[in-house]
Amino acid sequence: MFGANAIRMAKVLLPIGISFFTFQSITYVIDTYRGNNEPMEKLTDYIVYIMMFPQLIAGPIVRYCDIEGEIRHREYSAQEFLQGFNRFVIGLSKKVLIADVIGFQVDKLLAGNLAIMDSGTAWITIAAYTMQLYFDFAGYSDMAIGLGKIMGFHFPENFDNPYNSQSITEFWRRWHMTLGAFMRNYLYIPLGGNRCSKHRMYFNLWVVFLLSGLWHGASWNFVIWGAYHGIWLVLERMGLKKFYEKIGKAPSVIITFIIAMVGWAIFRIEDLNQAFTFIGRLFAFDFSTFSINADAQFYTTLIVALVFSFMVLFPFGKKLQDIVYYKEHTLSGTIISWVLAVFMLLFCLGALNAAGFSPFIYFRF
Repeated sequence: MFGANAIRMAKVLLPIGISFFTFQSITYVIDTYRGNNEPMEKLTDYIVYIMMFPQLIAGPIVRYCDIEGEIRHREYSAQEFLQGFNRFVIGLSKKVLIADVIGFQVDKLLAGNLAIMDSGTAWITIAAYTMQLYFDFAGYSDMAIGLGKIMGFHFPENFDNPYNSQSITEFWRRWHMTLGAFMRNYLYIPLGGNRCSKHRMYFNLWVVFLLSGLWHGASWNFVIWGAYHGIWLVLERMGLKKFYEKIGKAPSVIITFIIAMVGWAIFRIEDLNQAFTFIGRLFAFDFSTFSINADAQFYTTLIVALVFSFMVLFPFGKKLQDIVYYKEHTLSGTIISWVLAVFMLLFCLGALNAAGFSPFIYFRF
């Protein structure tokens, strides 16, 4: 009657953040049963815990026993508010100024014919996606942790410079740490963990990572990606870690980074034939036609991302990270931090206005 078109509903409707608040519900039920925390007295406290908006969509996964006291009573301070605001802006900068810039070019490269891609282009593409995924997801986690701190909550850290790892075992202690803790506490240990025979332990590891892959999506590439990491974890327990120890820190970090990048190729390209074609181009060692039609912004951003990813390997990088993330500042340091954070926020808003909306990668999981 009013000239409007018919409303069309989506074929599949799922609640936003279903995997994360389901995990948090599971942790509450099991931890209460185990006696790690007391049962909640108020339904409203449970709703606050499950529907806490900063980390509802993509984590970090927060156990109730970690924030039990803060749900019932929180304390606020100007220092913590500033730290939270700074952390939020750092996360937003990772997403808008690094991940989105790199991701635009990655999407273009992977939309082409992968069978004719030269090895140089393939390696730059997967290195760029490796940086995009990290800064996108770590950026969201920083924003969630920052918002939580502004409101008086202390959420667990979710990333600890994972690309600095010297083995895949260490990588999974540093990447999506709250998911790893969930899988360890509520799946790996109940299966027997490592307090069993070696063959059973290897089986437990494989099951955990197969299910971890399946959690990311009902697609074979995710299952194979989980199995791929499970194989490397088993190999490291069978003696590969001793080899890493012999060759030293730098070679171990490089090898682990390459293993992780190959895994991200399987993770990113859902068509398995295309994924294996791309991996084949990585190791074809064909650099004859190497050429990427990208602007200077892409290369500059990629270099910046790589520098930030690996600088903590050096003492000055570790010191800088501690100052930016954790150290309490003097009055002058607080003023400088506040000014820089506001400036970066305005810069990010300008970039968002110019580039448009780009959803977080982990929104789909």
